[in-house]
Amino acid sequence: MTALAQAHALSRLLDEHVAWRMLRADSAPVMVAILAAHLGGDERRIESEDLYERIEVDLDDLRAHGFDLPATAKAYCADWRASGYLVRRPAETSRGETFELSPAALTATRFLTQLAQPRQTATESRLSSIAGQLHRLAVDSDPDARTRIARLEAQRAQIDAEIEAINRGDAPPLDQSRAVERVRDILAMAEDIPSDFARVRAEFEDLNRDLRARVLESDAAQRAVLDDIFRGVNMIDQSDAGRSFTGFAALVLDPERGQELEDDIRRVLDRDFAGELTPAERRFLRRLLRTLKERSSEIHDVITTFARGLRRYVQSQDYERDRVLRKELRAALAAGQAAGIRIKPYKPTRVSLSLSAVPMRSAGVLRLHDPAAYDAPETVVTHEADAVSIEELRALARETEIDFDELIANVNATLKGTETAVSVGEVLERFPATQGVASVVGLLALGAAQGVDGDLERITWVGADTVTRTARIPSYRFTGRVL
Repeated sequence: MTALAQAHALSRLLDEHVAWRMLRADSAPVMVAILAAHLGGDERRIESEDLYERIEVDLDDLRAHGFDLPATAKAYCADWRASGYLVRRPAETSRGETFELSPAALTATRFLTQLAQPRQTATESRLSSIAGQLHRLAVDSDPDARTRIARLEAQRAQIDAEIEAINRGDAPPLDQSRAVERVRDILAMAEDIPSDFARVRAEFEDLNRDLRARVLESDAAQRAVLDDIFRGVNMIDQSDAGRSFTGFAALVLDPERGQELEDDIRRVLDRDFAGELTPAERRFLRRLLRTLKERSSEIHDVITTFARGLRRYVQSQDYERDRVLRKELRAALAAGQAAGIRIKPYKPTRVSLSLSAVPMRSAGVLRLHDPAAYDAPETVVTHEADAVSIEELRALARETEIDFDELIANVNATLKGTETAVSVGEVLERFPATQGVASVVGLLALGAAQGVDGDLERITWVGADTVTRTARIPSYRFTGRVL
């Protein structure tokens, strides 16, 4: 492609692509920061009212630090939805609606995140993976069977040599720095999963609209329409995002491969080098299989809804009514275009158009305006707030929030002087739960972020009502100092 052709292509992309338009926006730093904080983590879809409340808190904080943000959270969300950065869908469990990032917004957010937190790309593990994949592709695509047999024999010899080296003690396990490097390369690839599934869903929605338009355009029989439906599904399967989804779905639906993946993740998190990963990286890796299942289930629901809706649209003959309406609209537009040569659009026509329906309202719903209803019945009295001590404020904070500083100090004190890991139950035995169940929940949260889950253990604590309670919880074990 010449420079001129590429310049024209990029200019068109500059105007059409939502991700590039999002990056060029004047408010891109604030917009990406807000959207990534609420829709770019574990929560990918939030109900609209909940999102408005969260963004309002962020806007107040940003305005206090000098950012000029005159609109409300609802206005910003409406603007972002109109620009293609947010996707609005009906909520599944309530009568409201939800917001989620569009595929283009996910791409732009991920690009800026990589700029802010660049990762090492020319790593040994990544280059080795590329070289290995290229070598395997070159051999597997060779029509000569002798070449493929030679590769398998070479692999067998290499495996035998590695087994002998391990038996002799000459092959130590992978060192910690290289293991962390490989884990982070895997996480970098896995972080593209939300964008892949978002693109698959967007393509299904585009296909749904395209097939409905083809139903109206075509005069083919119902059998041909259903054939188009199945051909449309195959077209999605052959797309890039569809092939990614097919691979993910095959892994999730295969119990054996899914269990192998979960076992591998558990073993990796049990290694010593897992302590160098951030809590967010460990949590993402631990939730990887569940994320795949949730996203695959969501796409399968979209496929089912798409197929049922289109089949019902065809079988109910609704498309015949829409064809008639479309025909009448086109005839009216053609007549209007022909008349526009002789009659100006703003010329009165003196044509009376009767509505097809009359809105019905009862006179009982009318209420007279009573100004006295808005008068204050009594004089407003201003009460001055009394002074409070720091001890009272601390006591109030302990009643409403978990005292993580106390819990972290308790865990570190329990670990001090011992060379083995300690569990949540052992911490509670030495330091009773001063906040009742809140202390137990706080220890579980710390253990989930830093510990390793194993068998169940029984714990006991005394609640705020002085009643002793017992529960069985996962045995999260603290292996190192909690910061």
